[in-house]
Amino acid sequence: MGNSRWDNNDWDRYASSTRGKSTSQIFNASSIKADMDPAKIKVRESRDSTANPDSTPIILALDVTGSMGMIADTLAREGLGTLVEEILERKPVSDPHIMVMGVGDAFYDNAPLQVSQFEADIKIAKQLKEIFLEHGGGGNHSESYTLPWYFASEKTDIDCVKHGRKGMLFTFGDEECPPDLRAEQIRRIIGDKIQGDINTADLLEQVSKKYDVFHVVIEQGDYAQRNKKAVYDSWSKVLPADRIISVKDYKQLPAILVSVMEVHAGKDKDDVANSWQGKTVDVVKDAIKNVKPGDKPPGVKVFSPLKLKTPKAA
Repeated sequence: MGNSRWDNNDWDRYASSTRGKSTSQIFNASSIKADMDPAKIKVRESRDSTANPDSTPIILALDVTGSMGMIADTLAREGLGTLVEEILERKPVSDPHIMVMGVGDAFYDNAPLQVSQFEADIKIAKQLKEIFLEHGGGGNHSESYTLPWYFASEKTDIDCVKHGRKGMLFTFGDEECPPDLRAEQIRRIIGDKIQGDINTADLLEQVSKKYDVFHVVIEQGDYAQRNKKAVYDSWSKVLPADRIISVKDYKQLPAILVSVMEVHAGKDKDDVANSWQGKTVDVVKDAIKNVKPGDKPPGVKVFSPLKLKTPKAA
């Protein structure tokens, strides 16, 4: 998928259709859509094409539990247009193919993972609106933010790895890093039968062969406001500091994401932050303070399927 190009006029028409509508009017799905059900998806593809000859897959995995539906709502109204247009203008990556995911809680929710296609045009926005905002979650201090890692590792086929490049995977939420993925959850939600639970560190190592992985902490979320230290402590045990992005104003997410991509691509942090205007400068500066330039892989890397480890007996 993703064999067309973004058209600003298409976005303007789309954005105008959201004005004056409530969140529930924009996101009116009452259950997971069949074509977004990961158990029914064999593979999601990001392919080079005439329109996008040097494609870069970007996954935006959005927490849709509790109050976190505000992230999807902000992107649907105006944020997505800003994000794509700034990527195309600033070119931190080439030929973006964007997939959106809805993330919930594998222990409690009916739809803990929803997955769109990789797209490069207005279909990104149309698929975003198809996400079911379940507003679920539970009292276990985390959502299933690593389900997107598993899907990205095992269920995406992306041309950029053939050229020695990685895609980018962003998860968004206000809660702690979840525990290891259970085999039963993977079978039930994604449809894969595996030998045992998957250790979070092992899963991160595997998905990192194809994607540079970031987690975006939404500090305005209810849980993060009450437990901010616990949230950052949990993620710091899993991800390096340069892959944990602090967001103090979620409405500035488009600028923050583009800025992360720019610094990751090797641009100077101060130059990137100062390229924005007004209060966005300070919000971006704080968000990218730990981001580092990404590694430039030497040559093409061959991807191998996930090697699962059976958990030790208790």
